[in-house]
Amino acid sequence: MQRAYERFLNYVKIHTTSDEESGLHPSFKGEFDLAHVLVDELKGLGMSGVRVDEHCYVYAYLPATPGYENATKLGFIAHMDTSPEASGKDVKPVIRKDYDGSDIVLEGTGDILSVSRFPELKDFIGDTIITTDGTTLLGADDKAGVAEIMTAMDTIITENIPHGEIWVGFTPDEEIGEGADFFDLKNFGATYAYTVDGGDVNALEYENFNAAGAEIAIKGVSVHPGSAKDIMVNAALVGMELHSLLPEAMRPENTEGYEGFFHLTSFTGQVSSAKMSYIIRDHDHDLFEAKKVMLQDAVAAINKKYGDGTVTLTIKDSYYNMLEKIKPHMHLIENARLALKKAGLNPIDVPVRGGTDGARLSYDGLPCPNLGTGGCNFHGTYECCSIDKMDKAVEIILNLIEIYR
Repeated sequence: MQRAYERFLNYVKIHTTSDEESGLHPSFKGEFDLAHVLVDELKGLGMSGVRVDEHCYVYAYLPATPGYENATKLGFIAHMDTSPEASGKDVKPVIRKDYDGSDIVLEGTGDILSVSRFPELKDFIGDTIITTDGTTLLGADDKAGVAEIMTAMDTIITENIPHGEIWVGFTPDEEIGEGADFFDLKNFGATYAYTVDGGDVNALEYENFNAAGAEIAIKGVSVHPGSAKDIMVNAALVGMELHSLLPEAMRPENTEGYEGFFHLTSFTGQVSSAKMSYIIRDHDHDLFEAKKVMLQDAVAAINKKYGDGTVTLTIKDSYYNMLEKIKPHMHLIENARLALKKAGLNPIDVPVRGGTDGARLSYDGLPCPNLGTGGCNFHGTYECCSIDKMDKAVEIILNLIEIYR
């Protein structure tokens, strides 16, 4: 039977970077390549109801062991795509045995994976870890989660471990906020589920940001600069002025924990027109709404100065804090803590400074907190994960199956 990291090394070689500009579902056809691999593996394990649908969602289930039909129907979910923030093509993972806590040179670029910049590396001392070679991201977010779920299913079947009904789901396009868009909840038979899509394997994540996206269009007035006095309105400069009206303390690089932010994700423009994109985040719903109002007020101030219609703002909510939907089902957290402790770990509650498929699914009726995978530094070339902690993640899944049977 393969260990989780062995599956993981196969999965990361498959290019599955999601594309937020494509307008397709899935956003990148390469996601089907991994989906078909998983379908073949699930069928090979003897899972039931194995399928991949037209939108690249993979589903399968294990019928309950005779005598355990009344056990809680439990689901485990992970996503197949990787972040578009760094290349996910031609990934070259590097295995480093017995990590000693020192800085790591990434062979492909000479970049340094430094402990001073990424102090969480200290948690990996003594482990065998996997890094990139520096030319791409690794894909532990979330192919590590996929591998851990697959390994847990293999273990259940191979070792004939008694269990209730178990469902698995693998989603596309989570990294661009669309992972739950076409999830087939009607036919996904789990009563409760866990996403396996976090970092620290000790972490329990059941609070996440409330999230919105904001698109801003700026209309300037372009004339020859030699005769521009009292006529020109430089749209690019107006965008800079608008950005300056938002508190510097509410930028991602200045926040942590439960603190929310405005994040300017793109800014393009010239004198005649400009476009800006923001994401707005806060764990507290009232503060989240207040941030949207703050941005609206900044736009209103600019339009008052330069004229109505200079700036157009569109805000669209993306997802909400799952805590509200988890609170009535806190057994999910209590049992996860027990599962971690049985694995010899020290569970810690961590607010997610982002979102997961589980947040959306919780609001759609499937309470779904998040478990760690044993990775860190996601979405970039400094990404890494621990083989030892991946084994622990598998153990946590198996412990939960035992607890709920």
